[in-house]
Amino acid sequence: MRFLVTGAAGFIGARVANLLIAQGHQVVGVDNLNTAYDVRLKEYRLARLKEFSQFEFHRQDIADRQAMRELFAHYRPFDGVIHLAARAGVRASTQDPWEFERSNSAGTLTLLEMCRQFDCAKFVFASTSSIYGANPPYPTPEEADSSHPLQPYAATKKAGEVMCHAYHHLYGLDVTIFRFFTVYGPAGRPDLAMFRFVQWIAEGRPVKINGDGSQSRGFTYIDDVARGVLLGLKPLGFEIINLGGHESISVLDLVTLIEELLGRKARLEFLPFHPADMMKNLADVRKAEQVLGWQPQVNLREGVQNLVNWYLQEREWASQIITDG
Repeated sequence: MRFLVTGAAGFIGARVANLLIAQGHQVVGVDNLNTAYDVRLKEYRLARLKEFSQFEFHRQDIADRQAMRELFAHYRPFDGVIHLAARAGVRASTQDPWEFERSNSAGTLTLLEMCRQFDCAKFVFASTSSIYGANPPYPTPEEADSSHPLQPYAATKKAGEVMCHAYHHLYGLDVTIFRFFTVYGPAGRPDLAMFRFVQWIAEGRPVKINGDGSQSRGFTYIDDVARGVLLGLKPLGFEIINLGGHESISVLDLVTLIEELLGRKARLEFLPFHPADMMKNLADVRKAEQVLGWQPQVNLREGVQNLVNWYLQEREWASQIITDG
């Protein structure tokens, strides 16, 4: 089978593409390699994918309707579109909301329309736990209110979700929406805490913490997320499903764990709490188990150890990755 993976050079996209290839599928990857974070990580992931003959890459922007029309016409039909490309980052979205709207909202609409025009029956869409806003119940089920996003990033993801539903209703497109909860692992995003903390502690740099460090996250290991995405390719009609870690940890306790695994002490620097941040997230993943047979398999300590091991192995260049942007 042949699948389109958008954001193929991204953290989740690259891992999903790898798993699809391992299952014997053909993967067409699309990514514009934007500079939302240090592009060297995207190039690192992409170089490994290009080693596989089953992978074809196109450097394109998903919001470019003509480019997407030509791509879909060339490969018609795809067996499924796995839409992972997005401008991500709750804080960054407060600085340039227009780019987030163009990429996340208009880009998603473009892909949905191409599925309609070129007979692709399956669409998987990456949404976010940020959509649940300030005070959801914990663990947070899919039925929790998602109509009060706190930042443009979450608002554009909500827009993508409801557009997916419109295309399901109007044209019968089979859609699986995943709301991801704080994904981490080797070669992860350098604008998120996990990568930053490992780099900063390993290199003896100040560890910058917004707020008092009591805020917590239910982290999700990359392989668990990628497995879940592939399970979502089966026909489901229209479903919204959480994919999240089963262990929650505070920011300060995460620093302590990384200190232990690296054998180095952190130099903490406390900054004001950012209003775009959430104090907590934790997924209710019972629906993922019921609908997909999915459960997280990698515990937090094992996952962080894998990240630390990768960082130390790649330290010569990974230590230079920009994490303060």
